[in-house]
Amino acid sequence: MKELRYIAIEGVIGAGKTSLAKKLSEKIGANLILEEFQENPFLEKFYEDRRKYAFQTQIFFLISRYKQLQLLNQQDLFSKYIVSDYIFDKDKIFAYLNLSGEELKLYDAIFPLLERDIPKPDLVIYLQASIDRLMHNIKLRARSFEKNLTRAYLVELSEAYNDFFFKYNDTPLLIVNTTEIDFINRQEDFDELYNQIFRDDRGFIEYFNPEVRK
Repeated sequence: MKELRYIAIEGVIGAGKTSLAKKLSEKIGANLILEEFQENPFLEKFYEDRRKYAFQTQIFFLISRYKQLQLLNQQDLFSKYIVSDYIFDKDKIFAYLNLSGEELKLYDAIFPLLERDIPKPDLVIYLQASIDRLMHNIKLRARSFEKNLTRAYLVELSEAYNDFFFKYNDTPLLIVNTTEIDFINRQEDFDELYNQIFRDDRGFIEYFNPEVRK
């Protein structure tokens, strides 16, 4: 198995990707790359009116993600670990969910020009969770700009993510069912997940469904 130098964690809003990225990077001494979603001035307005603010929100994220991840080309990926809480390709999930018509055509013309400059992770970890668990996590963290995020949108987004990763084969992929585990507050859950990530015999695409602890 190829040594894991660059690990990216993905999942729907509220899945815990940032929390896992932070904990994993701390354990292995990695350079941590976090998505700068709070810098997007259109995000809160997007949750209030998806149709009106979708394009502005999307293009801001696309450029921001590109500027952040293309800097990896200036780093020696063989000298340190890198852990990120997103992959560049995830941008397309939101674009195809929220854009249409001429806006989507323009997006499709821009995306390939930027994508070719972005290095691929050695492993992508996709965190799956039930809608109820996602809603619970979002409510618990109480971010002001997420107050208008609806259950219906989360359902749409979750379906789009599942479809994307069902077809995904660009890099090794580990899909993790996180609905019944707590890798932040239960050390045994994190240790079990950590062992799955760094298993020597892990296949190119694998699904990890942890046993529910009683």
